Amino acid sequence: MNRFTILLGGDLMPTAALRAAVMESRIIAADGGMLHAAALDVVPELWVGDFDSVPDALPARLAAVERQGFPREKDKTDGELAVDIAVARGATELLLAGAFGGPRSDHEFLHMALACRLSAGGMPTRLSSGTQEGIPLLSGIVDFTYPDGTLFSILAFSDLSGLTVRGAKWPLDAVTVPFGASLTISNETRGRLEITLGTGRALLLAHPQASD
Repeated sequence: MNRFTILLGGDLMPTAALRAAVMESRIIAADGGMLHAAALDVVPELWVGDFDSVPDALPARLAAVERQGFPREKDKTDGELAVDIAVARGATELLLAGAFGGPRSDHEFLHMALACRLSAGGMPTRLSSGTQEGIPLLSGIVDFTYPDGTLFSILAFSDLSGLTVRGAKWPLDAVTVPFGASLTISNETRGRLEITLGTGRALLLAHPQASD
C-alpha cells in the first residue's frame, strides 16, 4: 500500500469518512499527532519527532510504537520529517490528518503550503481535520462531489489567473485574483462543483460537515 497518513498535532474529529481514509493507508505519527491514533483506533508503523509533545497516559499498544527521534533544534518540523520518511518508504499519495488548527498557526500555514508544493511536484496530498479538508488546485479542471450547500473557500498562495468556478452560489469566469484578495472566500456549492485554474498556486478548503 502506497497511501500514507501523517498524523499531525492540529484539530481532528474522527468522522466516519476520515476513519475510512486512514484505515486504507499506512500511518506515521508526528510527535503529538500520536494522540489522534487513539481517537481513530489505529496503530502507526512509526512515531517521528523530538517528542516534546508526547501525550500523557498513552495506551500500551501506542506507547510501544517504534520511534525515530530528532533533536529539538532542527531545520524541519516533525510533520515535514514524517512526510520525508513516508516518501522514502514509497508513498505515492499523502493524507495530512490533524493539519488544521491546534496551538501553532505557523504549523497550520506550513501544512497547507507543503501540501501545495508536494502536489505540484507530483505527490498528491490532501489535508483533513475530519470536518475540514484541503485539496491543492493544480492547473486544469477539477470537479468535486460535495453535498449541495457545502461551504468552501479557495485560498491563494500566489496571484491566480484563469480561475473559473462553476456549480457554486457565486460562480467565477476566468478571473484574475491578486494574492491576498478575499474574492474566493466563503462560497457554497450548488450542484457539482467544478474549478479550473490557469496559473498560480491555491488550495480548496471545504467544510463538508457544515452542510449536514
